[in-house]
Amino acid sequence: MPSGDVLVLVDEDGRVVEWRRPAEELFGWSAEEAVGRSVTALVCRVGADRDDRGDGFSDAATVLVKPVMRGASVVWQVLAVGDTAPGQDVAILEAMFTRSPVALHVLDDQLCVVRTSTATRGVRDTPVGNVLGKHFTEACELEGPEVEAAVAQGVLDSGEPALNRLVRSAEAPRRIYSVSYFRLEDSRGLVLGVAVSVADVTELENARNRLALLDTVRTRVGHWLNVGIVCRELVEAVVPAFAGSAIVEVVEDVLRGEEPPPLPVHRDVPMRRTAFQGVPADMVEEARALPAGNPLASVLSDLRPRRISIEEGSSWEAADPAWAGVIRPSGAHSVIVAPLAVRGQALGVVSFYRHQQEDPFEEADVTVASAACAHAALCIDNARRYMREWIIASAVQRRLLPQQPVIQTTVEISELHFSGPEGGGAWSDAIALPGARTALIVGDVVGRGVAAALTTGLLRTATQTLAALDLQPDELLARLSDTAARLAAAYAALPPMDSLHRGPLAAGCAIAIYDPIELTCTVARAGFPEPVVILPGGTSASLSVPSGPLLAGLDGAPFPAITADLPEGSLLALGTAALANEVLAPSGPLRPLLDGVGGRPLPDVRDAIAHALAEDHRTVDDRTGEPLMLLARTKALPHDRVLTCGLPAGPEAGPIARAAARRQLNIWRVDEETAFTAELIVSELVGNAVRYGTPPLQLRLICERMLTCEVSDAGTSAPHVKHARTIDETGRGLFIIANLATQWGTRYQEQGKIIWAELPSGVSTTSD
Repeated sequence: MPSGDVLVLVDEDGRVVEWRRPAEELFGWSAEEAVGRSVTALVCRVGADRDDRGDGFSDAATVLVKPVMRGASVVWQVLAVGDTAPGQDVAILEAMFTRSPVALHVLDDQLCVVRTSTATRGVRDTPVGNVLGKHFTEACELEGPEVEAAVAQGVLDSGEPALNRLVRSAEAPRRIYSVSYFRLEDSRGLVLGVAVSVADVTELENARNRLALLDTVRTRVGHWLNVGIVCRELVEAVVPAFAGSAIVEVVEDVLRGEEPPPLPVHRDVPMRRTAFQGVPADMVEEARALPAGNPLASVLSDLRPRRISIEEGSSWEAADPAWAGVIRPSGAHSVIVAPLAVRGQALGVVSFYRHQQEDPFEEADVTVASAACAHAALCIDNARRYMREWIIASAVQRRLLPQQPVIQTTVEISELHFSGPEGGGAWSDAIALPGARTALIVGDVVGRGVAAALTTGLLRTATQTLAALDLQPDELLARLSDTAARLAAAYAALPPMDSLHRGPLAAGCAIAIYDPIELTCTVARAGFPEPVVILPGGTSASLSVPSGPLLAGLDGAPFPAITADLPEGSLLALGTAALANEVLAPSGPLRPLLDGVGGRPLPDVRDAIAHALAEDHRTVDDRTGEPLMLLARTKALPHDRVLTCGLPAGPEAGPIARAAARRQLNIWRVDEETAFTAELIVSELVGNAVRYGTPPLQLRLICERMLTCEVSDAGTSAPHVKHARTIDETGRGLFIIANLATQWGTRYQEQGKIIWAELPSGVSTTSD
């Protein structure tokens, strides 16, 4: 067999990892049979087989076993060297101790060095003569000498090898070694000592650690769209794995979502410390401008990272005493300053520090720091863009919502609203309706950002327009759903890159109309939780309103409505889906805050719920929507502010109605001009009802913030304005009303309709 053929490779545990063709010929085992098995068992089996044949090992080739590096591990290579010539074993050992790149030390049973290789100094640059005879830990000066002595003693006692232990040197420059221990025995099994192999794997381990650091940065940095959190994630990832301390400073405008400044960054541009670790807080300025001559300012001028050695009398020390005041007390001796930059724009700068027992930064560390900062910069830029959109969306949402608290005379209103992290789509309204009624509306667009805020504004405007038509809640929701569906179709037709191009638009809404004269509330809901009513006595209950589909639903399902009695002093709570399980559900953890309202002021109730929600520490996304609640405490319209008068179905109804109106307007001290106009409107409304309506007829005057004239009948025909010709004797009634009244309209009810008209201000609300 040719000398030098590699027969076998054996791993650290003594198992075969390669069994080559020459080994098959020599030992009679195939590779499939040998790989993965203990080399000792194989050799013993071969020896037993040959002893059974009586031929022993006399024909076996002499083999050489030597350690070689494979990656970061040591494996044992078995080579065929032919028959050993006299003295060849000695020559082989001599070569291993004088030429092998792996340092070898032979220790006696007292762990003292009796032989050491001369080709390498191992873990110390010390002459061999000064090492021999010394205890192993004293001779090699490894980090943790007591631990290494215990390991070597354990190998000596048990015979179990300790392989590939990564150990640092105790002295600078600090190196990393792969150390393996083997027990030495003679042919009779007598323990002679311990062999120690030492391989310098500093560069390999440093490279591995750098790759691991970059993997950690990519894994842990960038989970949140918040500049400050991204910066904190960065310093937590690099300290202490890469540096003893780190400070991140970001351009102040970037924190507000603004565009980064152009290069070179002017020295007056303020920088804000957003994250740091390993440095006391009182040693770092929160905000500052970087003076000329500071390495951080230099990095922001050309976006080139720098490795700096800390030396007394450096030019930067005089240029920036504040920065020097941070470095000197921290004990830093080596600094890397790297930019946070994207697309050639500077977002900020990161400074990495190593202290005392830490190794100085190397040039390869600059590359690692730059790569880590490049990843963080992308995450910061994403967060900056998100912040900008959030600011815009929040501003749009604020402008689209009521700017002043809504004041109604028959309901007391209080709103609780937690704005979403991206500018959500929740809104509420309290709209005054004819007849002293009030429409209470709460809605929420599914989605976040500018698109949701714009959609919120469109739907809110549509809701207000539809409410002016004096529709019932179920009909109002149906028409609003049609509007949302048309809006969704318009969005879908936009180019895909348009921010408004989106999936099916969906929104929830709940509408309640409170009547302070009848003391009733009519409610309908689209995908929202059931409203809650707390009666004056403190009893609370959810209104059993059947749920309709979300707005813009494609199934065409109706929006059922119910009408419930609502005594004066009742509290009505309408909320978005985000509050369903916590506040509005009967078993919700915060429901007792509503149940125990009693006569407490509404602002106090709102603040208590807001405080409890804030303590829950859940985000808007966790609540699957934006928390918004509208609280309304009801009031009854005084009886003396309402006139109700039944009318006959014949022509005599006109004079009766005018006389009743004249008397009541006089009681209310309405000025003459308004009283004359109101009497004329009553006359025209009654005349129209007599001519086209169905008995019974009824007149109702309401004196609240406006003077409302209502005439009801049992008919369902829809009135409309006619444009009578000069010679026509009829057809001018509604035309006159439309010109005299601020607004007029028709409201349909279960039995018939009501035609109403409101007069402009000028009504005295002070009675005798």
